[in-house]
Amino acid sequence: MNHSYPIFTVDTECQDCFKCVRHCPVKAIKVEGAHASVIPELCVACGHCVEVCPAHAKKVRDDMGRARQLLQGEAPVYASLAPSWVSEFKGVPPGRMVAALRKLGFAGVSETALGAQVVSSEVARRLRERRSGVEISSACPVAVDFIRKYLPDFADSISPVLSPALTHAKLLREKLGDHIKVVFIGPCIAKKNEADRHPELITLTMLYPRLKQWFKEMRIDPWALEPGPGDKFILAEAEEGAVYPVEGGMNDTIRAHAGCDHVNFAVVSGLPALRQALEGLRPQDIREPVFIETLACVGGCVHGPGTEHNSPGLLERLRIIRNRRIDSVIPDHEPEDIEIRYAADPVGTEKPTLQAIRQALRSVGKTSPEDELNCGGCGYDTCSNFARALLAGKAEPNMCVSYLRKLAQKKSNAMLRCIPAAVVIVDAKLRLIECNRRFAELSGPDAVEVFDAAPGMAGAALETLVPFSELFEEVIKTRSELRRDMFRVGKRLLSINIFNIEPGQVVGAMLFDVTSTEFQREQIAARAREVIDKNLATVQDIACKLGEHMAETEILLRSIAEDYADTEDSGT
Repeated sequence: MNHSYPIFTVDTECQDCFKCVRHCPVKAIKVEGAHASVIPELCVACGHCVEVCPAHAKKVRDDMGRARQLLQGEAPVYASLAPSWVSEFKGVPPGRMVAALRKLGFAGVSETALGAQVVSSEVARRLRERRSGVEISSACPVAVDFIRKYLPDFADSISPVLSPALTHAKLLREKLGDHIKVVFIGPCIAKKNEADRHPELITLTMLYPRLKQWFKEMRIDPWALEPGPGDKFILAEAEEGAVYPVEGGMNDTIRAHAGCDHVNFAVVSGLPALRQALEGLRPQDIREPVFIETLACVGGCVHGPGTEHNSPGLLERLRIIRNRRIDSVIPDHEPEDIEIRYAADPVGTEKPTLQAIRQALRSVGKTSPEDELNCGGCGYDTCSNFARALLAGKAEPNMCVSYLRKLAQKKSNAMLRCIPAAVVIVDAKLRLIECNRRFAELSGPDAVEVFDAAPGMAGAALETLVPFSELFEEVIKTRSELRRDMFRVGKRLLSINIFNIEPGQVVGAMLFDVTSTEFQREQIAARAREVIDKNLATVQDIACKLGEHMAETEILLRSIAEDYADTEDSGT
């Protein structure tokens, strides 16, 4: 686990479902040992993997401990509050929100939207001079990183100005002193990357859910607090910049500046849409002035990964729109030194040879184009892309569902072939799912011919193969196992054991023909009885002769005794 990057995986909770791979727009996921982890060099911190992970194994770095330490330090700490807070803390007036944050220990609270207003003014100045070509907004750090890494030809087209959050932090430091600390609070995971890259401006970033947890731990209820005289946003109250969190909000603020009527404005939400809009295009191909507001989150920051999504999307957007109105004409703000260049940082990926790709495909049992299902179960849209991921060490063969199914089928077939018993598996309608050859042999020569033509005899009716299908019906209905040690079928004796695989749905059975075994057992028993009878007769004969012998001995002894007694009496 890499806990220093904003997104990481708890391996023990990862359930090898590969859902994060399927939803990652840049495939910045590496699967190793059936656990999916983020590759920081490829990741743009869009947060989709965090949102879709069913096991909640994808985690966002928790900076709340650092925030507590900051508040306990000597330097004053100010909160830069993203304008989407209006939707996340619906119904909380600004004064109460400020009061709640100050109760945590913040020296003051200011709206990030102030920085957005400065950015719009600077971009408007640039667009007035533009007569051709495309300029892309730098407000969304996810979109900026995506262009730098995956559409590097357009890196020079990104507006060379700081993002609204960084611009606002710069304003705070210029107004309040460079010794202060700034904590950005908002809905964007990628802002953590911005803070890591620019610690001189933003000390750290917190997401709304962690702020809510902090409020709960400190027993602070923003909805119930009564604000004091000093519980107001510092510097100024934001105006048009407050609509930045919704799709098209930035464009609306720039259009309201004079001199931008000749520019074509467009909005592109979502990284797949951004790729579709620019891939295959060169900046020099655009001959007219175009400004593109890019947003990684469809609908805008109000739907960011650091929000709870507990309302319909339209209502979340309406809360932002109702909060501020844009004047028909907006005067330029004082120029600020917020220039920055975004250099291309293309992802270095080696292109494997066709032979290597084919070899990788063969490793998962795909030897022909017909085998390439392109089902997307592994998370990659095509089998070829999956093969490239295998070669790059980002994927494992067991991610291929069809490969696992074939592998399981081979193992199952091998086991069925080796088992000495007749084995059959049927569904709730008593249709065969699988069987081995011994079952076919047990069912008769016709069944053997069918099995040779269609191994497994899937779909065959059980009642046409054996005369005791009612035993299977009993197991399906009762969901209990059944055992018959000696079940007579014609001249044969069968040992039958029927068991549940999916109770009420799928049952299996193992059958042994014990006819010959029982015949041998009866022969042995008969022979044993014969020996016993002979032994008994011999014993009886011996006993009889022994009895006669004992009787004769007794008579002789009695005779001798009597004779001896008579002799003694005569002598006396």
